[in-house]
Amino acid sequence: MPLPFLTADRTFEAASESALPYDDRERWRRPYRPGPWRVGVAAMVLLLASFVLFAAVATALTGSASSAVAVLVTALVLIAGALRLLRMGVWVSGRGLRHAGFFLTRTTPWARVVSVRTVQQPVRWLGFPRTVQGQALVLVREDRSAEDTPPLLTTHTLDFLHRPVAFDRAADMLEAWAAECGRERG
Repeated sequence: MPLPFLTADRTFEAASESALPYDDRERWRRPYRPGPWRVGVAAMVLLLASFVLFAAVATALTGSASSAVAVLVTALVLIAGALRLLRMGVWVSGRGLRHAGFFLTRTTPWARVVSVRTVQQPVRWLGFPRTVQGQALVLVREDRSAEDTPPLLTTHTLDFLHRPVAFDRAADMLEAWAAECGRERG
């Protein structure tokens, strides 16, 4: 079964005249691949969910039905969390830029985007409160400044930890989307 959210479109690796070599710009796509840390954490959560599903079957065969349902619901929550973890990131289309978090997804139309740029600043390490010096890709909207919005990507997230080349490629691709879609609206 193909998992389209797990791999980014490979067309950004091909040489093309256009900065955005996509045929269908209305389809939401992530212009970078999820990092090995994100995929590894999701795989571990799915492995745990498989053990919980086995426990649900064992509980159903030996215990009460209500206990089995509770364990099954726990497994389904783990599976949904792992899939949501894989969907997290920045998605783009001709309509705008979508920043998908674990609990919240924000979509900004290109008409409201002033710029997307890379800055050197303290960033959160793997989403924890601890900050380290790194690079961040920030979105400047016309109604807010760059300091008011959280960064789209940083060099210390699950996707780009110890992968500076992948961060640079993803940042360049998102900046190209912002530049080209900004030209189309302006």
